[in-house]
Parts: sequence; structure tokens; C-alpha cells
Amino acid sequence: MDMISRYIITGFCVLTIGWLQAQENSRADRLYFEYAYGAAVKAYEEEMKEYLLSSGQQLNLADAYFRTREYEKAADTFMEVYKKDSLMTNAQFNTMLQALSKTSGPQRAKAFLATRSDQLSPSLMENTSFNYEILEDAAASELDYDIYDPGFNSPQTDFAPAFFGTDQLLFSSSRPLAKKETYMPTGEAYLNIYGTTLQTGGQAGRPAALPWIPSIEFHQATPFYSEQLQALFYVQSNMEEDGLAFDPSGKNSLAICRAGRNGSFEYLFRDLSTSFYYPFYDDRSGKLYFAADFDKGYGGTDLYYVYTNRGQIMSEPVNLGPQVNTPGNEIAPFIFDGSLYFSSDVFYGHGGMDIYKSEVLEGDFYSIPANLGPRINSPQDDFGFIIRNNNQGGYLGYFASNRPGGQGGDDIYGFRVAEKPGLMTLVVRGTVQDPGGIGIEKAFVRLYDPDGKIIRETYSGEDGEFRMEIPWREEVSVEAGRERFETVALGGTALNPELAGKPLKIELTPVEAVVQQQADRTLLRMEKFYFDSGSTQINPQTTLVLDQAAVSLKKFPDLRIKIEAHTDSRGSANRNLDLSQKRAEAIRDYLISKGVAPETIQEATGYGEQQIINNCTDGVYCLDMLHKQNERYPFVVVNYNDL
Repeated sequence: MDMISRYIITGFCVLTIGWLQAQENSRADRLYFEYAYGAAVKAYEEEMKEYLLSSGQQLNLADAYFRTREYEKAADTFMEVYKKDSLMTNAQFNTMLQALSKTSGPQRAKAFLATRSDQLSPSLMENTSFNYEILEDAAASELDYDIYDPGFNSPQTDFAPAFFGTDQLLFSSSRPLAKKETYMPTGEAYLNIYGTTLQTGGQAGRPAALPWIPSIEFHQATPFYSEQLQALFYVQSNMEEDGLAFDPSGKNSLAICRAGRNGSFEYLFRDLSTSFYYPFYDDRSGKLYFAADFDKGYGGTDLYYVYTNRGQIMSEPVNLGPQVNTPGNEIAPFIFDGSLYFSSDVFYGHGGMDIYKSEVLEGDFYSIPANLGPRINSPQDDFGFIIRNNNQGGYLGYFASNRPGGQGGDDIYGFRVAEKPGLMTLVVRGTVQDPGGIGIEKAFVRLYDPDGKIIRETYSGEDGEFRMEIPWREEVSVEAGRERFETVALGGTALNPELAGKPLKIELTPVEAVVQQQADRTLLRMEKFYFDSGSTQINPQTTLVLDQAAVSLKKFPDLRIKIEAHTDSRGSANRNLDLSQKRAEAIRDYLISKGVAPETIQEATGYGEQQIINNCTDGVYCLDMLHKQNERYPFVVVNYNDL
């Protein structure tokens, strides 16, 4: 969906007449580009009687059907194009899934996704699965919101609330103003920024236009005020002298501006072919967030930020990435208490724009955006969410919506709630690497509950990185491993801040570190040990060696070994055979007592003096050190080549 097709999704249209392009197109195309979707539908249907529509025109028609709430026709038309043409953009794909969800429920959209999961980003599939899961159990995370009309809405469009100091609220509105002409695509006035005084309990007084920003005849909207900078960030129509500025295709876009309480004014982002939306300045980090529809994004409008020096831009825009941005449109970023709130019309929401929350993690990572649920979100558009601590306890906030029961196209609603909105999640992420710090690809990483049941499993990427996220649990444990590497278990709970959100470094030792080749056999690497003369008891020196062997075998649970016991030739052959068998069994039993799985030890066999490795056979005089060479207890790895 084109972000300028209405009022910044549900806020305001940018004047994009596009006459230079439209003159070469059909009447239906021209109506579509002018956002006259109902008339465009009729025109396309008439033109279809005369000639076949191109794939691009069919997509326009499908989009127009969707915007006029003819969801069955939208879904059918989108699917017709999708089956025969790869022209569809990510944003159009998202709208198609929205139409499928509205006509057949989420199951059809899920089934469609499942057949193409290998073509879609892992982040999108993870976000989809996560949000479908929490939406199916909405009651588990739904808070008791007290939602109310703050008392200043008009019959026109009112949206984009913003806090201004401790007792005022700013917002955008198309209510009539003497200096603002009528904006033809909406039939309402060009947008302006208003302020109102907040009263006890969150109600508000009579609004008035904000007097200290430069007045223009065209759009000024989506304000955000920085207390630290004493400056207002907002968007306005691009202008040249006293009129609108257009790019070569006839497009007038929106720029991000900053106005100071001292009368200063400057453009921060200005591109005649690109519109910028919903600026948000984070006083803590100095980052300026905004929405824009740049090339190489993930869908429609994406969320970005730039580094600033007290509001002066110091970097190129940074996309927040596929964990936040989707094939749909993301707008209205707002950060509160380490959480990023924003709105998206991605297909797995309640319908239209929904409000989501994502935790801002260390290193510019974000948790899976979680839908705020069916009280804040409706089947219509809900967006522009802001929140702060309430002096009377709990939290106070505002958002805009075009849900039924309002006074205008979009209205601003207040809410009070006892707890911070948004599902709390547990993020486990990090890198699986070898002892040299090189990432290990395709290692499994599993989350377990306290009963040992697998909650979630993933595999590391080419660089060894992994990430999993689940609804919050009080206790989990982590296990990681890979064939020909050890398996590592990490105990911990979600209450441990070192586990929740911060990156883990899981080191896996390769199996080659614990084995050695001897002739044509593979043996477990271990120190030599001896039993006391004639004894089958595990002595202290033997204990130290076997304890380390047990550690190695538990690290590599896929290893299968055969324990051999050999004696020297002193004493009778039968006695030595019996002695060695009992020693092999004693070793086996001790390893099992130390936690080695019984199936790891496939055989424990005593060979007595049958395999003497030097000349110290029966009747041959040898020094004790030479006899000792024949007493040995190799652990033979029987499945090394099959690991």
C-alpha cells in the first residue's frame, strides 16, 4: 500500500497529483493515482470490458477493492496476479494476505504462508508465528484499559498525539483554519498542529493552533516535542517560495522540520520524491526516529533512525531491520522505558493498523513486536500510541483510531492502565563458536522448561549467530550442540538478566579435542591410570582420570565406546582374565555413577594377558616398568566415522 494514499496511512495524504505520469495512463489509472478508489474501481471494471488489464493495473484494482472494503474481490484479484506474475511488491503481498485474512480468516493466510515459507524472511515467519500464538490467547496478556474520549475531537481528522511539557498535548487535525485551504483528496483543510491543556485524569481543554512554529498554508503534522532540545520535530509539505514544490513526476512530498521555542526553523530531511513521517527524538540516545518509504526497504514504509548531535543529523538512515519492519507499513515510533511502540498494518494483526511493542535490546537489537491486543487494537486503524507515567498511579496515554463511535475520520482516545502495556517476552540470542572464536554453523540451540520439555529450537546461521524469543517464562535452560561437537547445557532462569536479552557466547569443543588416533583405532583422549596390584577397586588416582573421562563423554553424548581392560603376564592367565573383566566392569559402573548414559558404553571387556604389546610374556623376565606397559584401559570409540 502506498503510504501517501490516505492520511499518512490513517492520518494524512501527501499531495501527489502525478499529472505528468497520469496523462499517459488510462482514466482508471489516473483516478487510482489520485486516491479516488471507488471511482477507480468502476473505471477499471469498465475498461476490462474493452481490453485486458496489465498486471500492474490488476494490482491497482486489487488495492482499490481492498480500500473500498470489497475484500473478496481484492483477494481474488491479488491471487490471480500472484499465480501468473512476479510483479507483486512486498507491500502488495502484505495487502493480499490481509484480504485473505478478512475473507477466510487467518487460517487461509497461514496455509498460504506455509507453502512459501522458504521464500520469506525467517524474521517474518517468526514474527507471524509468535503473534498468531498470542492473538489466539489474547485474554492471557490483555490488560484492563480504561479507554475514554479526551473531549477535544472534531468532525474532521484528529490524530498523532504528542506530549508537550507536563500538562499539554499536541496533535494533528484537519479542522478548518482560516489560513488553511481545502485539501482536495480529502475534502478537508490542510493539516495543522494544535495544542490543548491536559486536566486531571487525562481530559483536555479547548485546543488552539500552536502559535510559535512558522505558519504555512499547507500540511504541518505529526509533532514530537523534545524537552531536552526545547524543539518541535514535525513534518510539513515541501515548498518553494510561497507554493508547493513538486518533483519531475508531479509529486509533492513531506519533509521533516525542526522548530525551536526561540523562533528557529530548519529542514532536517527534505527530498521532493520521498516523504518522511512521524519523527520521534529520543533524548536519551540522541537518535531521531522516523518512517519513510526508501528503496530497498522491507515493504511499504519502514522505521529508521539517524544519529544526531543535539538534533543535527550525523549519519545515514539506519533501517531498524526485519525484526521490526515487515512487508506492510510501519509508522509512528515512540520509545518509553526501553520499549519501542509503533503501528503496522502487517497481515497478522487484528485488521488495518495495529499497535505493537518491541523491547530495545543491547546492540541495536529488537525483540519480536508483540500486538497490544484487542482492547487497544480494533479491526480498524489504531496508531500514534504514546504513554507516560500517571501522577495518580499506573500509566496514562493516547492513541488515534478510526474505530466506530468517533466524531470524525480519525479520533484521539485516551487510556489509563495499571501496568505497562505489551506482552513481556524472553529473548535468548548469541553466538555458537569454537574455542578459537570462529562461529559454528547449523548448531542446534534449544530452550527447555523446568520439566525438561523443549519449548523452542533453532539452528545457528553461517556466522554462528542464533536468536529465539518466547512469551515470558520464569525459568528456562539452554542446550546447544552439533554433530562432531560437544553438547553444552546452560542452567539459568529468565530472571537472570545475563540470559534475558543480552547476547550469549556458547563455546563448543570439537570431538577431535577429546579423541586420538592409535594405529587403526580411535580412542578417547585420557591420562594413563592403574589399579592397585590385584585389586578391582577404583583408587584415588584412577578416580581423577575417570572423572575427566566422564566429563568428555557427557559433553559428547553421541559417542559410543568400548572399554577394554588388559593386564600384564604376571600371575595365571585365567586369574588375569577374570581380574581384567572385573576391572572393565568397575570402570563402566563408575562412569555411569558419574552421569554417563548407559547406552554410551556399548561393551566392557577384559582381555587379561591375551594382547601383550611387548616381549614381557609368560616366563620372560622384565622390569616392572615394562610389565606396566601391558596394563592399560583404552576407551575405544566405535562410531567415530559415523558422527
